[in-house]
Amino acid sequence: MTEQTTETPAQSVPAAPAEAVPAPPAPAAPKPPRRVLRAVARWTVAAVVLGGLGAGTAFGITSMERTDVPGLATESDGRWEYPALSLPALPAGSPRPYSDGNTAEIHHADLRRLLLPAPVGATVDKELDGGWVSAERYLSEYVKDGRSDVAQTLKDSAPRHIAARGWTMPDGTSTRIYLVQFNSTAFAQDFMDSTSGGGSEVPLVGAPVAVLDEGWNGGGKVPGTSSYVYDEAKPYGEARVRQGRVVAGDTLALIVQSRKGEGSTPRVPFHQTVILQNQLLG
Repeated sequence: MTEQTTETPAQSVPAAPAEAVPAPPAPAAPKPPRRVLRAVARWTVAAVVLGGLGAGTAFGITSMERTDVPGLATESDGRWEYPALSLPALPAGSPRPYSDGNTAEIHHADLRRLLLPAPVGATVDKELDGGWVSAERYLSEYVKDGRSDVAQTLKDSAPRHIAARGWTMPDGTSTRIYLVQFNSTAFAQDFMDSTSGGGSEVPLVGAPVAVLDEGWNGGGKVPGTSSYVYDEAKPYGEARVRQGRVVAGDTLALIVQSRKGEGSTPRVPFHQTVILQNQLLG
């Protein structure tokens, strides 16, 4: 059988493409006048500053390293200028309260180092200078009629330590912060519920009736903590009393602010104080 071969036709070679001619450059967009750029910059800054203590402040705090919380000094909206804040050193081998190795959420740092410092320009209370205080001093914040009930609940909860700091600003706004450390998270939350929640609220001195602070949105709260913020119900007494409580692991913070006279206790620095104290406890 004769083998047949098939000749493959020669393939045509495409002609070389013509040299591409570059398109003329598009005309440059006209630059906005300098005054427009300056106006945009000014309005951008204004929007950030006037955002208040809501999402703006929460982002500003939580996006920073937890070891370097800013003082948030902004004169335009009434915030106070706090010193640069940092978390205290821990004993060797001890974890932070919300780290993976601390399921009990215990604060191993010195409780006094977790107190928010006084802002710039404040006059520090000599009795509440950031050291240890007695249970009696803490209980003095509550009205006399309900003080015995709080005292019994506190005794049953067996607190380990109570630290406190207080100050007064040039405008007369008075602040007192107490940190009460218990033996466990359960004790801290139970004390909160027994004295300030579920219809069992014990009033603070100067604030016979407290209502939820409608301006509080919980911004800046450390995940895992709980914050409760109240305002004095109208009509105000001699001084409008604002109060906040933060439950962070084994520790409860009580923040009280008031100012005598016609001007009400400012809301912005109060919320700022609650947020920063919460950050230090996280």
